[in-house]
Amino acid sequence: MGFFNALAILISLAAIFGYINHRFLKLPSTIGVMLISLILSLLIVASGEFAPELFKGAKDAVIAVDFSDFLMEVMLSFLLFAGALHVDIKTLAAERNPIIFFSTIGVVLSTFLIGTIMYFVFSMLGIGIDYIYCLIFGSLISPTDPIAVLAILKQAGVPKNLEVKITGESLFNDGVAVVVFISLFGIAQKGIENVTAADVAILFAQEAVGGILLGFAIGYVGYYLMKSIDAYIVEVLISLAVVMGGYAFATYMHMSGPLSVVVAGLIIGTQGRNIAMSDLTREYLDKFWEMIDEVLNAILFVLIGLEVLVITFEMTYLVAGLIAIVVALAVRLIAVGLPISLMKLRREFVPNTIMIMTWGGLRGGISVALALSLTAAMPRDLIVTVTYVVVIFSIVVQGLSIGKLVKYSKNKALRAEQ
Repeated sequence: MGFFNALAILISLAAIFGYINHRFLKLPSTIGVMLISLILSLLIVASGEFAPELFKGAKDAVIAVDFSDFLMEVMLSFLLFAGALHVDIKTLAAERNPIIFFSTIGVVLSTFLIGTIMYFVFSMLGIGIDYIYCLIFGSLISPTDPIAVLAILKQAGVPKNLEVKITGESLFNDGVAVVVFISLFGIAQKGIENVTAADVAILFAQEAVGGILLGFAIGYVGYYLMKSIDAYIVEVLISLAVVMGGYAFATYMHMSGPLSVVVAGLIIGTQGRNIAMSDLTREYLDKFWEMIDEVLNAILFVLIGLEVLVITFEMTYLVAGLIAIVVALAVRLIAVGLPISLMKLRREFVPNTIMIMTWGGLRGGISVALALSLTAAMPRDLIVTVTYVVVIFSIVVQGLSIGKLVKYSKNKALRAEQ
């Protein structure tokens, strides 16, 4: 199946599922689309007994769309830029300390805690797996997914400064997590005896620091180009060039494309929108990227639902996935709760920040994409299945209930003030 045909099918499904959700289910758009896609996939799986050709055809079609490449190399840059475009950089800077901690030390701490705990869980379930692959699982399940988080926060009504913390963390920690994942992936392939701490440090500096610096460069180039003209079509094209050209160049230079695009988006979204654009350009740019964001989100969550067709349904793997849900939430509570408790000594936090950030730390497509990028020589089926179980729970259960949790926290805070 060609790329155009695959994309045509995905957009058609996204449109149909989006209509069904808007007309009947009335759930948040991303969750509704994914649930319908997931139900359809499960029905196709169930039909495999009496309609094997239908199941095989659907499975082959999903396999033909390389989810990992499609997300990481095509969709991610657009989605991250669209998310960063409307984040106020001054507000973000005011919350920089917790954001930096959560997106760096928090990711590394979470990687090792989840990896270590899951190593013992797998052993208790009789699943033989090397420790390095447990760490790889920890690295890909630790980051909160900006795509899932941003889509849900729009409707949750989270207090502004807390929303900035969650959004800022989710925008930056995927880039850090990808660097950690790549480092562990290289160790698994080459053998730990062939990789030194210096190699990992150089890789981190090149990917993370290089990606951030490149983001500043392309962001300011885009800003100055926009400032020098007043032509909304050209300025929208410049924003596209910043995203696509910047991400491609970062990948070519072995720098973090996600971090580059996020930084560039913050610069254009703040200085570009406030200084370099006319009201007409700002309106067109906002509407263009809002449409890109909504369309790609719909396609992404359709794909997440369809990926169930390629999951290995082994009971032991599913049990491990259910345990991993509890482990991921418990570690998230530790990684968020400890630093916030210490920071409370010097600064104010919104009531129930720890609870909201723990439950609002959704996992999404990036985790699935990284799991699917593992090679056949690795325990790919196990890690993909466990990751998928955690992601589905995160998006459906946590995503649907985070709004109620925020509302409960607000009401509790109001009662405490009275």
